[in-house]
Amino acid sequence: RAMSPRKIIIDTDPGQDDAFAMLLALGSPELEVVAVTAIAGNVPVSKTERNARQLVELAGRPDIRVAPGCTRPMVKPLKTAEYVHGDSGLEGWELPEPSTPALPVHGVDLIIDTVMAAPAGEITLCPLGPLTNIAMALIKEPRIAPRLREIVLMGGGYFEGGNTTPSAEFNIFVDPHAAHVVFTSGVPLTMVPIDCTYKAILTPAWLERLKAVGKRTALAAAGLAEFYQRYGNQKFGTDSYPLHDPCVIGYLLRPGIFGGRKCFVEIEITSPVTMGATVVDWWNVTKREPNCMVLRDLDNPAFYDLMLERIARLP
Repeated sequence: RAMSPRKIIIDTDPGQDDAFAMLLALGSPELEVVAVTAIAGNVPVSKTERNARQLVELAGRPDIRVAPGCTRPMVKPLKTAEYVHGDSGLEGWELPEPSTPALPVHGVDLIIDTVMAAPAGEITLCPLGPLTNIAMALIKEPRIAPRLREIVLMGGGYFEGGNTTPSAEFNIFVDPHAAHVVFTSGVPLTMVPIDCTYKAILTPAWLERLKAVGKRTALAAAGLAEFYQRYGNQKFGTDSYPLHDPCVIGYLLRPGIFGGRKCFVEIEITSPVTMGATVVDWWNVTKREPNCMVLRDLDNPAFYDLMLERIARLP
């Protein structure tokens, strides 16, 4: 294909499923990862930025710039998820110490500088964790909003309820105020909620196919997946479990294997009961102008075939 690759910034809190998202992007020639910014979420930012550097190096791409972002949410205290991802956030495979240092610049500034230096409409933001860095960038430099092509984020839930409280998904719950800033920014949004990602089921048979690739990156990814599976076993009572974050990259690569609709989505930031809920007006009962493409369905075999093919391209 003659088309030039789509430029993306990955904002991430790795996280085993974040790792799969990064590897899927780095193995896909249709995408150019122009920067990676780390955010506090699954584990603190001191760990997520190190994990992000380990992952770009695992994929043979130490040239990709990685910068640490915000250490905490805008208003609430930080809630992390070591109970899912392990103490480092990337338990399951011993990755070497990263050889390239993080950039001596804040992740929020890296986002702003990258977007402002690129032609308008060129950069897509791909947040895989809490939205703190994205919101802070929009607040610090409002001129980035009309210059962004799109924000495609993993977060939220509506039909599935929440996975952190009965009504809130982890990424939105950790920093609902940041989510509010993003959802009222006017930037074109696509939300990949747990309504969709719970259908992205990783099976033991697929894990065997991944191991059979036999290469460094594929084996490391399989190790991370096996660790993550332990939490899946506890929660879902099965050895097949979802990988959430790679759905963001899958949607950019193959939008046709996903289904959803444009809706008006509001973030709850005041109620103690439903703080962080993503209220999706699926039936347009408010008659408000949609601000978000909300994904709900995916063709799971096609998604995992794509992921296998792309991770197999990496060293």
